[in-house]
Amino acid sequence: MTAVLFDFSGTLFRVESTESWLRAVLDETGHTLPEPELKATAQALETVGALAGGASPVELPQDLARVWAVRDESAELHRAAYTGLSRRVPLPDPALHDALYERHMTPAAWAPYPDAAEVLCTLRERGIGVGVVSNIGWDLRPVFRAHGLDRYVDAYALSYEHSVQKPDPRLFSVACAALGADPREVVMVGDSKEADGGAAALGCRVHFVDHLPVTDRPDALLPVLDLVDQGLPSGPGPTTRQDPKERL
Repeated sequence: MTAVLFDFSGTLFRVESTESWLRAVLDETGHTLPEPELKATAQALETVGALAGGASPVELPQDLARVWAVRDESAELHRAAYTGLSRRVPLPDPALHDALYERHMTPAAWAPYPDAAEVLCTLRERGIGVGVVSNIGWDLRPVFRAHGLDRYVDAYALSYEHSVQKPDPRLFSVACAALGADPREVVMVGDSKEADGGAAALGCRVHFVDHLPVTDRPDALLPVLDLVDQGLPSGPGPTTRQDPKERL
């Protein structure tokens, strides 16, 4: 294997909880809510799926269905989709909906998985190219820089910069081309069978991890190093290993 591609949210990083997200914005803007109301509001925001990288909407409003389907193809669509969901929940000040969206794009809102640095650093030491392929509506490079992981990433393929989103093979192709890698010698690591599995169409191997809280997933990325060492034969399809945390 000559390169490894990683998804961002749920794979290398995990966004903060919805309650932490809301608390941070209320504190930053000088607003307060009684504790029971704050918790209820956070739960309502989670139910509607207002936090990008968090839970999906329990029920998608019909008037947002079209923008939701293509939300990662531009910064404008991404903001419209998530603030549209947020506005289903009453907040003390209407401006808080935009403040919440801005908060989720900050490095403080994201934490790397415990083994992310070790895996990325080891791949760099072994001369393996590293790319990040993400369905997203904003520039995540500052998140990597703030957490000291940008030094290990050779290329980023972000959906909003190319107006195409996973599982479209074109986004994975952009990353492989940037790394100068034959897709048949590349592993794609992600948490979504539907989205990240699209890399198989190019001939990439696909390895899945579970989208879990950082504290519940300390070492799910480490097997990627074994996959690279094994030099798995070229060809599409998911990799397999004896690990209950892997989604096949």
